[in-house]
Amino acid sequence: MRGKTGRSETEARMNHMALCVRFTLRDGAGEAFDELVREAAAEVLEHEPGTLVYACSEVEGAPNQRLFFELYADRAAFEEHGRQPHVRHFLSESRKHAEKTEIDHLRPYVGKYPTDSA
Repeated sequence: MRGKTGRSETEARMNHMALCVRFTLRDGAGEAFDELVREAAAEVLEHEPGTLVYACSEVEGAPNQRLFFELYADRAAFEEHGRQPHVRHFLSESRKHAEKTEIDHLRPYVGKYPTDSA
């Protein structure tokens, strides 16, 4: 199936970029960290059309863990995300609350994805 640009959905997905980020929070930092996340997520939703998924989760059974899954339309959208003031603020402030941050860069190749044809 071809989209507006003439590229197939599979071709478009091959250009997607994704991250899985795990934050290990300092004891007692969850509430402050979660407020930072809410603020950043609101800005991402409002101002970043190339950020297709920005999902932030608590980890069941691990109260000091937070897991993010981020999906970007392409590398340009990922780089634009990193330049945003709300992202820079989040990264700067989150260091106060997280004792460890682990980032996996992913290359999505199959799955169910949001589409712009809705």
